Amino acid sequence: MFNPNVVVKNIVNQPNTDAVLALIARVLMAYIFLVAGWGKITAYSATVGYMESMGVPGALLPLTILVEFGGGLALLFGFQARFAAFGLGLFSVITAFIFHDGTQDSINFMKNFAMAGGLFFLMLHGAGKMSLDHLIEK
Repeated sequence: MFNPNVVVKNIVNQPNTDAVLALIARVLMAYIFLVAGWGKITAYSATVGYMESMGVPGALLPLTILVEFGGGLALLFGFQARFAAFGLGLFSVITAFIFHDGTQDSINFMKNFAMAGGLFFLMLHGAGKMSLDHLIEK
């Protein structure tokens, strides 16, 4: 009997395919954090104002940039990717509640939860063979 799940599993379990897909997944997850972190760097004072309007001290912006941009770079290069994914996953859940009220901004609220799910999955499975983590572990 034909089982599409088994067909896909057999394709992605090939060593090269697995490595490339893990890299693509990391790049896609890193992208939003790199863009968001860079946006905060280039619009620093506006971001401080927005954070303060949401009840978050503007003094936390450097830490926010470090988490987003630094964590995004860590994911991109696969360096300490499990740690970065865990931190970014927690960050995504926390910011969902602070900045994306479930009733007014439900799409971004759900997006943050979906990203957290993907990040926690990356935390469990690691960065893959095409990563600095893999090179360091050798």
